[in-house]
Amino acid sequence: MTDKTIEYFYSAHSAYAYLGAPTLLRIAQDAGWQVVHRPFDFWPVLDATGIPGFKQRSVAHVEYFFGRELRRWAQWRDLPMIHHRPTHHDNPLALANGMIIAAQDPDRLSFAILQAHWRDDADIADVDTLIGLADACGEYSAAVMAAATSPSVQARHAANTAEAIARNVFGSPTYFVRGDMFYGQDRLEMLARAIAQPFDP
Repeated sequence: MTDKTIEYFYSAHSAYAYLGAPTLLRIAQDAGWQVVHRPFDFWPVLDATGIPGFKQRSVAHVEYFFGRELRRWAQWRDLPMIHHRPTHHDNPLALANGMIIAAQDPDRLSFAILQAHWRDDADIADVDTLIGLADACGEYSAAVMAAATSPSVQARHAANTAEAIARNVFGSPTYFVRGDMFYGQDRLEMLARAIAQPFDP
């Protein structure tokens, strides 16, 4: 990585990645930095942390962090969002993540996929849905879809997942600036400060 890159570890179904994406891209653009997309398979990363899965968490925890907090942040970031868990939220991520890895403009396609999932309740494991999103983003959808399922792109997806585990990523989204980790889109203002002035070790 160059000294002017933000490493962006996340999954294509992440609510908080959706809420933070426009702010992340604005911060990068204002600083003249590049966002390096590192989509990963969420469940193996979560399992590696030892953090309880969502079904093992209390109702109060889920209702707060994935209910009240989501609604507040959606209003704060001025992004429309459905007020329920997406219908297809537990579907596999390899295809959507692969599309982002293969895209010519991952900034645009990534946000389109996240937005479709959390605004429109779209199934982002569905081939036709992803082709439509790629077309709308000006991608050559047939080529991107073919690349997304290729051994090379899926190997990069697996490598992103392994690296997220090795670097102690414990959720989505997670950002790295000069190796300093920032977890959660609510740390984006701190990330912007780290670009301008790194925090003390």
